[in-house]
Amino acid sequence: MTGKTVSLTLLALCQIATMALWFSATAVVPSLQAEFGITAAQASMLTSAVQLGFVVGTLTSAILGLADRVEAKRFFMASALVATAANAAILVVEPGGNTIIVLRFITGACMAGVYPLGMKMASTWADKDMGLLIGILVGALTLGSAAPHLFNAFGGIDWRFTVITGSACSLTAALMINLFRPGPKQTTQPRFDAGAALSGFKIPSLRFANFGYLGHMWELYAMWAWLGVFLDASFRFSMADDAATFWARAATFAVIGIAGGIGSLGAGYLADRLGRTFITIFAMSVSGSCAALVGFLFGANPVLLFALCFVWGVTIVADSAQFSASIAELSPPERIGTMLTVQTSMGFLLTLITIHLMPFAVEVLGWRYAFWVLVPGPIFGVWAMVRLRGHPDAVKLAGGRR
Repeated sequence: MTGKTVSLTLLALCQIATMALWFSATAVVPSLQAEFGITAAQASMLTSAVQLGFVVGTLTSAILGLADRVEAKRFFMASALVATAANAAILVVEPGGNTIIVLRFITGACMAGVYPLGMKMASTWADKDMGLLIGILVGALTLGSAAPHLFNAFGGIDWRFTVITGSACSLTAALMINLFRPGPKQTTQPRFDAGAALSGFKIPSLRFANFGYLGHMWELYAMWAWLGVFLDASFRFSMADDAATFWARAATFAVIGIAGGIGSLGAGYLADRLGRTFITIFAMSVSGSCAALVGFLFGANPVLLFALCFVWGVTIVADSAQFSASIAELSPPERIGTMLTVQTSMGFLLTLITIHLMPFAVEVLGWRYAFWVLVPGPIFGVWAMVRLRGHPDAVKLAGGRR
């Protein structure tokens, strides 16, 4: 294998292993509710605390320019080690108390040194394949995020299995990342410039790419966070409770991890050949349609519901890497890390709204219409990418393939 293949394979494995911490607590919510009686509000906080921590971590990194001014693999290693410690500490605190929320916040903050850094590290090897390379990393993100659902499905009621497995994976990644070797497009460390972070919204082409990403994120994490609950409730109409719980967990892993991985890799390959804006517009059009339709299959045949959710899982992630690839291609080379960090920070800040909006939507609208609140995101994202497609800077995308 070439040095590029070895480094990118290693990077993807480390990303998968570390991102397993992201949903490690969310995946075991049903078990925590059964054993400790935690409320729906506490369950939401287990997810939103990670999101908030990530936003604070990425904002801090962007303002200080850490993603471009600190050696990437050292930053990645330190972040993964702290996140591992915070996740493992869940085993010794009260699941219904405030300490676990703080630990999830720390875990999220540390992901600022993993996810954006991974994309920057991959970009150093790009050679007319930026979309595919970042697609590999986003595929790793989806698989890592979905892994706790698989751990939980086979770990039974003992939620500790999921936490321990996720922590072990992350610790391994923290050590392995030191073997990564950057590609020939690695840039020198720029001087400190606190105002550099604002360029992501000052430059029109970057602004449209970021707006597209925000529309995408309005839908993505709320779907990821609540899909398992939705499927569990739906499957109970046609299965025994234990069977419904197992198959809902397995299906959630398949939709987030497998379908998301297929979408990330497939769209990455196609976007390098057909164009970034083309793929993002198509993906958001389909995923938004799935969000509008999925509720009508609530309580219906589980196979039909899973099939639609699988298509949703493919398309809801397919565009994600292409927004990041667009930022990498449109940004000044020495500021790619900072621009990617700004993008992810704003996107995950937005997810705090939709993750908490979903329980109210379910209560008021029921599962039949609850996911409709996510549809405006893809609509806005499509508009933004149409605007980017018509901008002169779009020639920088995918070698001129808009």
